[in-house]
Amino acid sequence: MLTSQQLKELFPEENRLKDCGLPPPVHQRETLVNGELRPWTGAVETVRSAICVRKPDGSLEQVELGSYPVGGIPEAKVALDAAVAAYDSGRGEWPTMTVAQRIACMQDFTRQMVARREQIVNLIMWEIGKTLPDSQKEFDRTVEYMKATIEALKHLDNDNSRFTIVEGTIGQIRRTPLGVVLCMGPYNYPLNETFATLIPALIMGNTMVFKPPKFGVLLFQPLLEAFRSAFPKGVINTVYGKGSEVVPMLLESGKVNVLTLIGSSRVADHLKKMHPKVNRLRAILGLDAKNAAIVLPDANIELAVKECLLGSLSFNGQRCTALKMLIVHRSIVDKFLARFTEELAKLKAGMPWDKGVTLTPLPELGKVEHMTRLVADATEKGARVINEGGGASSGTLFYPAVVYPVKEGMLLYREEQFGPIVPVMAFDDIDAALDYVITSEHGQQVSIFSEDAETIGRLVDPLVNQVCRVNINCQCQRGPDVFPFTGRKDSAEGTLSVTDALRSFSIRSMIAAKQTDDSKRLLDDIVREHKSNFINTGFIL
Repeated sequence: MLTSQQLKELFPEENRLKDCGLPPPVHQRETLVNGELRPWTGAVETVRSAICVRKPDGSLEQVELGSYPVGGIPEAKVALDAAVAAYDSGRGEWPTMTVAQRIACMQDFTRQMVARREQIVNLIMWEIGKTLPDSQKEFDRTVEYMKATIEALKHLDNDNSRFTIVEGTIGQIRRTPLGVVLCMGPYNYPLNETFATLIPALIMGNTMVFKPPKFGVLLFQPLLEAFRSAFPKGVINTVYGKGSEVVPMLLESGKVNVLTLIGSSRVADHLKKMHPKVNRLRAILGLDAKNAAIVLPDANIELAVKECLLGSLSFNGQRCTALKMLIVHRSIVDKFLARFTEELAKLKAGMPWDKGVTLTPLPELGKVEHMTRLVADATEKGARVINEGGGASSGTLFYPAVVYPVKEGMLLYREEQFGPIVPVMAFDDIDAALDYVITSEHGQQVSIFSEDAETIGRLVDPLVNQVCRVNINCQCQRGPDVFPFTGRKDSAEGTLSVTDALRSFSIRSMIAAKQTDDSKRLLDDIVREHKSNFINTGFIL
């Protein structure tokens, strides 16, 4: 248990900031457009850390980390035009390159990115309050994802490096790019989740307009030169400013072919309608989720507590795959909650660089205020905060609140909290637990905790038709990255994984010719003389 005063004392004093590894200020004064790092002299946005500092007068103030260009519609239009020109209706240098050439560019970028690891990791930690080990893990996992994407593309292209003859027709089928991609990532995994769409979209030959997330924007500044030097001009272009201003213009232009967004379904629905040719816009979306854990009477309580604690509070619950509703059988709910709150009390709160810390600051004061409102709404409607100190806050720190019993009519029952609140409800009949999942607007994942094979089998069959991943006796999660990651209902559009993402950002195209001697000679000449990057039988090692 921690009181608000104790939480306050966890923040560093002003004169200790440098000892805590505060990075040098990053005042970004350039944007990447059309292969150039263009100087910026306009308005800038100040970036404040998730971490507060204790001032001599006892007040708290978020640490200033730097600033970046604000930009607006004129700058966004220039970036869009650069991406359109680089694609050039499929005639540009990047979309017509061989796969091997695009892979070489991506490998160059990866090498440059790895050289900047320490700086980027430190910025992740200070910008969004992620622990140092988790910030390091996010960077390293992203690099592994990039390498795996390269290998997957090699296999995909090699499988297509042959001709197929069917019913007198010679054909060769390959995957080709879609055009201009507007990429917007989330703050909770600003590097990994952003690159999970940006990297496959790039390597498949699309050109990019990239808008960094609201929190976690400075960490991309060290990568601007790498983007500039590794890829042809106009292949990737950055856009800054208010999303509500610049994004509508980008979509209303009709020049964006793919929208990729990790965010809310409400925003995604609104944006898609802005495109003048909705049927031409492909959307790859990772959206809301309200993943539930169903804990049955025969569950291993210790295992269920361990997994539910990790699932609901890893990175303060700020994960789309987090467990956001615990549905526990009434016969064991008291025992479960007693053990859950005991284990929660052992979690260490502190600053992201503190050894063994689990609970860290949220990215802004507004998040703390929102968590407080959700808890207040539930308690006003009959729920209780059952863990000592639950809901206490100071500055950007919010101590997790276990709220029980949560029921229909409370905001926490349906709303995705995306923070350190653990709503719990009890059930008597399994149909009540199933009904929660069935009636949810979301359909990403669910976890089941039981030791009985018959019970699990009976639950899995309906649940796989409601969500896209059923986790048995473990928390919900995204990885491994080779597994498909998607959702039903309002939770996603499109599928991401190392291989699925390559398909999502491309389309199958083919050449066809009659099976005649003349056609064979012609195709042989094209292949032998390397007349086409598409028509070839090369093998990438």
